[in-house]
Amino acid sequence: MKKTLYIIRHGETDLNKRGVVQGRGMDTDLNGRGWDQAEAFYRIYRDIPFDKIYTSTLKRTHQTIKKFIDKDIPWIQFPGLDELGWGIYEGLESNDFIKNEFINILAKWNSGELNQKFERGESPLEVKERQLAVLEKLIEDNNDQNILICMHGRALRLFLCLLTNKPLTQMDSFPHANTTLYKVEYNGSEFHIVSFNDTDHLTFLPISFE
Repeated sequence: MKKTLYIIRHGETDLNKRGVVQGRGMDTDLNGRGWDQAEAFYRIYRDIPFDKIYTSTLKRTHQTIKKFIDKDIPWIQFPGLDELGWGIYEGLESNDFIKNEFINILAKWNSGELNQKFERGESPLEVKERQLAVLEKLIEDNNDQNILICMHGRALRLFLCLLTNKPLTQMDSFPHANTTLYKVEYNGSEFHIVSFNDTDHLTFLPISFE
């Protein structure tokens, strides 16, 4: 059966704003800007007849699409949609050392060393393994035609590679901002992106002067 996926990143949190490392181990709330972004997305997409909602287990995704959840649309939380675990760097303020560590590990991933990870963190290959359970649900033969998915930045990039059959080394070809939308269609055998990094719903968001 054909399906349409509306995949968005969660709204802004204070850690996003401050540049603090925020991965699977940080269960943070949206800030005021994040709630505004969530409202902006809802205003544009509230009339889509969603059959299911998929989120990660982290509350920033639940808060971002709360108004859809409140409509009693069937909602499933998937650990497979959680953000990649950044291990020992989660919760730390960015500095030159941490920035260099991230530059180095991203370079390794881009060169194909996809088993590399920070101490107590996760590798892209490990995230892909837990995302496969979500993919299995998506391709089930059922009547779900429109599915809303809310997840996280790095995990979103990896998930889009998985859906479109791109190598994980190309994960950075998928840019994202808070509440960016990737609309993906499934024709029964393949996934195709029909709306790429769409933030049009944020056009009339109030300008933040903070």
